[in-house]
Amino acid sequence: MRKIVVVDYPKDWDVAIEDVEVVDVQSYLTDTTYTDIKNARIFNLCRSYKYQSAGYYVSLLAEARGHKPIPSVTTMQDLKSPTIVRAITVELEELIKKSLAGLKSKTFTLSIYFGQNVAVKYEKLCKQLHDLFQAPLLRAQFVYKDDWVLQSISAIPINEVPDHHWRYLVRFAKAYFARHRFSGARITRKIYDLAILVDPDEKEPPSDKRAIQHFMDAADSLGFYVELITKDDYRRLPEFDALFIRETTSVNHHTYKFARKAFADGLVVIDDPESILRCTNKVYLAELLAKAKVPTPKTMIIHKDNRNQVEQELGLPCVLKKPDSSFSQGVVKAKTQECLKKELDEMLSDSELIIGQEFTPTDFDWRIGILDKQPLYACKYYMAKGHWQIYNWNGKKQDTEGDADTIPFEEVPFTVLHTALKAANLIGNGLYGVDLKEIDGKAYVIEVNDNPSIDSGCEDRILKKELYLSILKSIKKRIDNHKNFRTDE
Repeated sequence: MRKIVVVDYPKDWDVAIEDVEVVDVQSYLTDTTYTDIKNARIFNLCRSYKYQSAGYYVSLLAEARGHKPIPSVTTMQDLKSPTIVRAITVELEELIKKSLAGLKSKTFTLSIYFGQNVAVKYEKLCKQLHDLFQAPLLRAQFVYKDDWVLQSISAIPINEVPDHHWRYLVRFAKAYFARHRFSGARITRKIYDLAILVDPDEKEPPSDKRAIQHFMDAADSLGFYVELITKDDYRRLPEFDALFIRETTSVNHHTYKFARKAFADGLVVIDDPESILRCTNKVYLAELLAKAKVPTPKTMIIHKDNRNQVEQELGLPCVLKKPDSSFSQGVVKAKTQECLKKELDEMLSDSELIIGQEFTPTDFDWRIGILDKQPLYACKYYMAKGHWQIYNWNGKKQDTEGDADTIPFEEVPFTVLHTALKAANLIGNGLYGVDLKEIDGKAYVIEVNDNPSIDSGCEDRILKKELYLSILKSIKKRIDNHKNFRTDE
């Protein structure tokens, strides 16, 4: 992806940075050479972003051309509204107080050049403000009223940067553009930008570190610039073409917030927000599977008015599940009437509806990985040692998780594959893991996961690196289809 800095006059930016082109505003707005570029990121350093100014039209036409402008027109509008600025930055109140503590004046101006300031102590605050308002040069005005508050934030015209700041500005710019490597001699094949959302501190992530590296290698081989991002990078999503979520998803969680924003911004997203909503709520899944007549263990949606019928309907022991349970957490086995009452009391105090299923013990669960409505891999997940589930979070560390085998498709019973596909295809065409039990030659769906585990040495045991390539090829195809759709419009 080409990186183009647009300025009013070439003298405004006479800094040579590898892989960065400098174009004057008139050329970008009127020269068809730039109109026809398909993949470009536009860094708008015009002196003014005022409505209908040349700088305004740079970002507006960049968006119309399918380029990615920084700042976007939305950001320009946000910067003009004190109400929006306050609403967006409310989450930074504590950081502002901490960063500015000790200042003796009643006002303070913070200059932010490509996300940094000449004073290192303001580094975190600068980064957060830059992530919230993505513009190359920003000026934040703070006032002290019982405590420090952000009064306004605006773009700094390039010609107003003090001379003694220029050496810092150039250094920050070089670091900034190096981070955003989308083109250049060494990586000329980098056409797409992919963000992989991870949580470095997650104890049981969907993919281990080696698998994440395999994903990154696969992305690189297909022409992606790929970057691992965390929950702190929310405002950076518009920099990318696609978001691949590799941390455990939940609706009341930043993973859903990321998926929703990325989807709204036109990115290709796996897991997409609709899949997260559907898969992470077991009440929804139970209703969906029942309506489509997909076989499941005997299931009932439990609420306060029918809780006394659970034992009669499901027998004991039975399995109770919180609507948003995952990785066997929030799933319990009620063995006795006393245990059943206790668990129902607890679960129904948190949720109006929960799921109950008849207890169907097996030595292993099938997991069929599905992508684009086609099977991707098949595994047998064995129960944890001495336990009835795949995961035993209360067991000894070495016995937390059962063994797993990856199985060739020709050895997977037809009914298992067929039932898994039927269930997953009710959700969408994303990446899913369908868990099933096989009993007396029949397959029963336990759940559909929107964020299936893909670990090195397990799910990739048969396909190896081709597994990672398959997923990245799907993301690439989705980006191409999306771009073609926009072009056709």
